[in-house]
Amino acid sequence: MRRPLALAALVAAGALTLAGCSGGGTPSATEPAPGATDGGNASGELTPISVGVIPIVDVAAIYLGVEEGFFEEEGLDVTLELAQGGAAIVPAVVSNEYQFGFSNVTSLLLATNNGVPLQAVGAGNFTTGQDPDIGAVVVPADSDIQSAADLGGRSVAVNTLNNIGDSTVRNVVDEAGGDSSGIQFVEMGFPDMPAAISGGQVEAAWILEPHLTRALQAGARVVSWNFAETDPDLMISAYFTSQPFAAQSPEVVEAFTQALNRSLDFAEENPDATRAILGEYTQIDPAVAEAMTMPRFSSEFSTDTVQLLADLALEYGMVDQEIDFSALVP
Repeated sequence: MRRPLALAALVAAGALTLAGCSGGGTPSATEPAPGATDGGNASGELTPISVGVIPIVDVAAIYLGVEEGFFEEEGLDVTLELAQGGAAIVPAVVSNEYQFGFSNVTSLLLATNNGVPLQAVGAGNFTTGQDPDIGAVVVPADSDIQSAADLGGRSVAVNTLNNIGDSTVRNVVDEAGGDSSGIQFVEMGFPDMPAAISGGQVEAAWILEPHLTRALQAGARVVSWNFAETDPDLMISAYFTSQPFAAQSPEVVEAFTQALNRSLDFAEENPDATRAILGEYTQIDPAVAEAMTMPRFSSEFSTDTVQLLADLALEYGMVDQEIDFSALVP
């Protein structure tokens, strides 16, 4: 039986959980963890916490919130730690190296399904719900693929197999009357996709900003806004902590969520400031940063989205049974 690559990584995270419990890497019920506090910031000192993030557009709101002082006002001294992806952040949060992390919702669901003790603490970012969006399936300008339905039986690049990219692509293909079962998904990094499209290495690519703008500027054509077409209110990502940390330090979790929610709403209300802060933690070309589409930010956590993505994970064989996410979204 083929085991999804992302799933295998999260199984490893689950193994790390067990190793942490036996080896002291995970805080016990009686030993304070880094970032833990018994009384919030009553002493006037800031509580240090680390947050695992990815150097992408989606985390602009938290960078802006730190800059605006929202977390400091809640008694938190935040260090944003850049990681390569959610597969690295999840085990770091479980082992308490980071107290909080950022990941797409499907990855959190797959980790939960594998017994990793995670708890969502706030929304991350959302689709714009319209054209243009921050993610799309693109093809070469002269491709005979004209719609999502035409993607059946074709090769489509995604950054990670069996995750939010291919589940939402399969969904829009089937909803458009196509047959998603024959799609040949090819794992490829987003930065490599524009060249792979123009060079004919793949027939289509699911690609996110800022690389989507690079692909469109090179002549690619959009055939589906797969996030927006799956659900115009789709919550793509979320911030999370570990269940042991949430139980041990509820005041810190509450303070983090308060500051995060302020950050998300501030980012949505101040798009110029949100776009400007990208230069502080990404390597995006300034011209591309100015032209690309930004995600929607909101403090409204969407449990409906969690249910939808859990349903798609089951429908497309990423899990064998319905995911019980009651502990992830308490």
